[in-house]
Amino acid sequence: MKRLSLIAPLLAGSLLAGCAVGPNYERPETPPAAAGAFVDPGITKVTPGAVEGEWWRLFKDPVLDRLVVEALTHNTDIRQASANLKRARAILSESRGQRLPGTTLQGQYTRQRTGAESVQGLPPGVDGVENDFFRLGFDASYEVDLFGRVSRSIEASRGDTEAAQAALDGARVAVAAETARTYASACGFAAQAEVARETVRLQTRTFELTQRLVEAGRGTARDIDQARVLTENARAQVPAFEAERRAALYALATLTGKPPAELDTEANACATPPGVSDLIPVGDGQALLARRPDVRQAERLLAADTARVGVATASLYPSIRLLGSVSLGAQNLDDLGKSSSFNFSLGPLLSWNFPNITAARAQIRQAEAGAEGSLAAFDGTVLTALREVEQALARYSGEIERNVALRRADTAATNAARIAILRFDAGRDSLLQRIDAERDRAGARAALAQSNAALAEAQVALFKALGGGWEGAPVPVRREAAAATATP
Repeated sequence: MKRLSLIAPLLAGSLLAGCAVGPNYERPETPPAAAGAFVDPGITKVTPGAVEGEWWRLFKDPVLDRLVVEALTHNTDIRQASANLKRARAILSESRGQRLPGTTLQGQYTRQRTGAESVQGLPPGVDGVENDFFRLGFDASYEVDLFGRVSRSIEASRGDTEAAQAALDGARVAVAAETARTYASACGFAAQAEVARETVRLQTRTFELTQRLVEAGRGTARDIDQARVLTENARAQVPAFEAERRAALYALATLTGKPPAELDTEANACATPPGVSDLIPVGDGQALLARRPDVRQAERLLAADTARVGVATASLYPSIRLLGSVSLGAQNLDDLGKSSSFNFSLGPLLSWNFPNITAARAQIRQAEAGAEGSLAAFDGTVLTALREVEQALARYSGEIERNVALRRADTAATNAARIAILRFDAGRDSLLQRIDAERDRAGARAALAQSNAALAEAQVALFKALGGGWEGAPVPVRREAAAATATP
């Protein structure tokens, strides 16, 4: 009966283990307006349809598709985020292990000598006693989770793991967008460099013509200098654009897990920035907040920090452990199997930091402050996500209008330059008028080339703000390992 009266409270405590102290987590509500359609009124090239997962395929550029897949597979930031997720999963497994009894298996051999001065009744001439002792033991301990410390710890670790998964997805979104942006930038600088070269060729012909006219007495040295200024300004732009193009290619190689020296040959050959001609699906605010990995990460961190308040609160209450030990001990190895060598112990261990609970209450306040900060971070992340989409829509809309206007300007400047050349050849316009017309055409073409690149980057920025691209991503691996496995 004594044993039953001792064990009964422990069994009752086990049944009550589900009653965890501390606050129960509830996902915070977001403003109702955040779930509606996006508000920017100027955008016309989008649709409220579901956001495309592999959004880069909307550019219909096979080179870009390949580069993004390579980056998602080999990028070092993604690999690091993947390793962090593995570590978080291991910590969660460790936390779950606290629900199981802790066990220790022991084997011990001791050769002991006791001197004659420590033992009474020894025969004369015997200066001590020596003996052997053999022991095999099995110890077990189990924490009765009466106040939910273990369950709250598991809850916190689960939140950390899910936050690490969201961080990995966020890294995938960022790397895919940066790869597309860098590729578009490289192509855009190549296009601008080609416009500059074409302008150099046109201005060179104008400069040579100006020199001949001055030699024939139909111009002045000022005309030569003006033509030279246009030619050299155009020539000065070429190396700047080429340097930026090479810099983008180096960055692109690093994004895909390669040394900068290993330039991608197909990306190196790109001369026109990619673009999406179809309507871009953007969804609504509710779908955005469910899709964006940074919002999911902030929400899961809030859940984990809320659970840690419960872990800290449990330290205010006693900790109960059920201890048990079974062993075989004998002075002779052959006697270990006898019933007389059997030993056991069983009983509870109660520990409680009482009455001094100052440190425990301080830890609770720390945990509550951490949860409060995580709630603020979550609210800020939600607002940031909505803001980034609205900003991306506004900039995309503005760049579309700018690009359309620049296309009209380029057409007009080209026609004006053609007419100026014809009128100059017919002797109806001066050389200065022709030079001015060609200057306007060069400026219009350069502005349009820059706008084409900016339009592609605005589209990428919109896709990044929408938060897609992490769905169905490949497993990240080190590039050398991937190459080794692919070798027959």
